[in-house]
Amino acid sequence: MAMSTTTLFHALVPSNTYKSRAVSSSFVSVPPSSPSLQFRSLVSDTTSIYGRRKFTGNLRRVSLTVSAAAAAEPLTVLVTGAGGRTGQIVYKKLKERSDQFVARGLVRTKESKEKIGGEDEVFVGDIRDPESIAPAVQGIDALVILTSAVPKMKPGFDPSKGERPEFYFEEGAYPEQVDWIGQKNQIDAAKAAGIKQIVLVGSMGGTNINNPLNSIGNANILVWKRKAEQYLADSGIPYTIIRAGGLQDKEGGIRELIVGKDDEILETEMRTIARADVAEVCVQALQLEEAKYKALDLASKPEGTGTPTKDFKALFTQVTARF
Repeated sequence: MAMSTTTLFHALVPSNTYKSRAVSSSFVSVPPSSPSLQFRSLVSDTTSIYGRRKFTGNLRRVSLTVSAAAAAEPLTVLVTGAGGRTGQIVYKKLKERSDQFVARGLVRTKESKEKIGGEDEVFVGDIRDPESIAPAVQGIDALVILTSAVPKMKPGFDPSKGERPEFYFEEGAYPEQVDWIGQKNQIDAAKAAGIKQIVLVGSMGGTNINNPLNSIGNANILVWKRKAEQYLADSGIPYTIIRAGGLQDKEGGIRELIVGKDDEILETEMRTIARADVAEVCVQALQLEEAKYKALDLASKPEGTGTPTKDFKALFTQVTARF
């Protein structure tokens, strides 16, 4: 948290003076917009002018300094896709840190709103419709995008016969509509609202057109995700793009996280990550300058190997790729 110190006044204190009313001082102005201030008096022999001990010797110069401690207002953050498994965790983490964040959520249905508590700060909207999401975006400082097209399994699948499941997307809910147009709508709305930062969660694998994920429903989901990521990177808004590995419903905070670029991690055995760890990286990205204007692949070492990641500033510092 940033701190600045401003000298409020200098004073000459006679050797037998210790009450503040006896101090002759000249003031300098303090801006009315200054945040909450903490005061401490500095005397050459470290004795407070309010102390009971008398000064001896010649006049002493006293500087009363003002420490402008970080009394920054909490960031208002909108989490879209807040009804999803990862979105719920991000929303909850922001709610738990109410001294730093004011959490908002955007979900698709009233049922999803009730699932995460149904608070007034949870909005129901359709990201494919710009007017639908406008109320949720107004007045926010940052946006965390966790929306994604979700494939459905075709009925009739019988694993006992050695069959492989087939998937499809519902009409109007293809990756093109959700992962491209829907995310573009969010970025445009956020930019119009003067937002300060966007954190977008995507998937690894986008550098390979033949990635198996693109074949699901013949919908090229990674292609459309990548297009939205590029649109964000070109928007001029400070951003963090997190391309997560395979998401797991496991406890977070107990593994060493690894970052990379251009799908290099997919060539290793460390291709998965807990949703809770992705959520924590999202929250940390909202607080650290080292996370801005960066894109990263994210996975973790197996549990029990390495050292659990606690220093997120160091993690983001490893990243140099802007896209």
